[in-house]
Amino acid sequence: MKIGILSDTHGDIVQTKKALKILKDCDYIIHCGDVLYHGPRNDLPKNYNPRDLAAYLSTLENIYYIRGNCDSDVDEMVIKKDLKSKSKVFNFGKYNIFAIHGYEETEDERIKKAREVNANIVVSGHTHIKVLKKVGNTVVINPGSTTIPKDGTSSCAIISNKTVDLINIENAYIIDSLII
Repeated sequence: MKIGILSDTHGDIVQTKKALKILKDCDYIIHCGDVLYHGPRNDLPKNYNPRDLAAYLSTLENIYYIRGNCDSDVDEMVIKKDLKSKSKVFNFGKYNIFAIHGYEETEDERIKKAREVNANIVVSGHTHIKVLKKVGNTVVINPGSTTIPKDGTSSCAIISNKTVDLINIENAYIIDSLII
């Protein structure tokens, strides 16, 4: 089983399609929020086209969404997917994943919430900075941003075969890996 993770697409259709091409073989994809709008603190993305991105995303069936701080009710309406929940627990086979955008709580608080719901993996976005590490028995993943990376590299992540890979979406190479 393969699980893709992306976040902070911010309306950029080109970068989002690049990420989804890398994640095309995933059984499930979790989008950790900030889907269409770039937000008042970010520059306008180079390929900003939220209307076309919404139309494209509305055709895809295996993506599950978390509401980010830049997401709104109208975003949910145009992508025609559930974008109400600020957090969700996903049970995909042996993976119990607590997903949250991550703008209202610290990493320690996210880990605590994951453990409270018996999740062995916590995924978040918001910071636009990649994180891949283990804290005790909990795997912590932030795939970074597909569109506005604040650490220099547009990225996404894949969980597969007891491994998590962070992937540079510009040339599809693995930036970092963690055995889980």
